[in-house]
Amino acid sequence: MPNKLLPPSGPGRPKDLVKRQAILDAAKSLFLSQGYDGSSMDAIAAEAGVSKLTVYSHFTDKETLFSAAVKAKCEEQLPELLFELAPGMPIETLLLNIGRGFNTLINSRESVELHRMMVTLATQNPKLSQMFYEAGPQRLLNEMERLLHKADQAGQLRIADLPSAADQFFCLIKGGANFRLLIGCADPQQGEAAEQHVQDAVSVFVRAYRPD
Repeated sequence: MPNKLLPPSGPGRPKDLVKRQAILDAAKSLFLSQGYDGSSMDAIAAEAGVSKLTVYSHFTDKETLFSAAVKAKCEEQLPELLFELAPGMPIETLLLNIGRGFNTLINSRESVELHRMMVTLATQNPKLSQMFYEAGPQRLLNEMERLLHKADQAGQLRIADLPSAADQFFCLIKGGANFRLLIGCADPQQGEAAEQHVQDAVSVFVRAYRPD
């Protein structure tokens, strides 16, 4: 079986981790191009250049692999370390970095195709929808809640309802622009327009929660 995506492990890269990454890359590609039902574990194994047994040794079933692929996609653009508030760092600086990363994520082709696929699957596979939400959106909300709690403790913001504030932040970034993109009425935000959109959203959010 030819290795399509499997790169050389190289020094310092355990072979199992390289295989795992190749499987995730293959899964992300096939889930988006073939849909969830159209992507078999056999096809993913062939695309990754590994055996089917290797796929199952890393991911017990297709649902688990799908969840891991969604999480990996989010972590590419918004790693957990991005949500760390360093001592002395203005909260605006960190929120701008998160906003830029999130805006880039939701405007990416992969994200748009994935969201459209999940809307199609919503009534067919509620369990899969729940797995998608927990692996992607819920993880980001949890990270944001922890960040806002630290900002509140540091006196940079005053927030009584952390879950609502976290949700509001991401909704401000998405806005109507992302909805228009999802339904095919607009192109992705880019360049200065994207930067201005993020700056405006962060400015509104910080003004709403700035201590009196």
